[in-house]
Amino acid sequence: MSALHITFKGEPKSTQHIYGRARSGRVFMTADAKAAKEAYQWEAKSQWPFPPLAEHVALTIRFYLKTKRLRDLDNHNKILIDALKGIVYHDDSQIGALHLYKGEDANNPRIEVTVH
Repeated sequence: MSALHITFKGEPKSTQHIYGRARSGRVFMTADAKAAKEAYQWEAKSQWPFPPLAEHVALTIRFYLKTKRLRDLDNHNKILIDALKGIVYHDDSQIGALHLYKGEDANNPRIEVTVH
């Protein structure tokens, strides 16, 4: 299989804003994060024409942000990788290589995922 692409429109979501902690200490996903994950899943389903892959995969993820504001690159991939589970692959443990890139595009913020 050759490389396949999925594009997610809009500003990438940061991991810093997807989890909250209850008074009991339990960690939970915020309502905004659940909505973002669900939006990623719908977009992936609309572009991924195959059943989930069973073999190891390599992902190249390019984040195009609205501004040059300083942000940690690794804070953007967690929710996206979780959203692709069950659509592109069965489990994220199948990811054998992960390449992350960050760029700026004020007019068209997006995430481009290439699956190898």
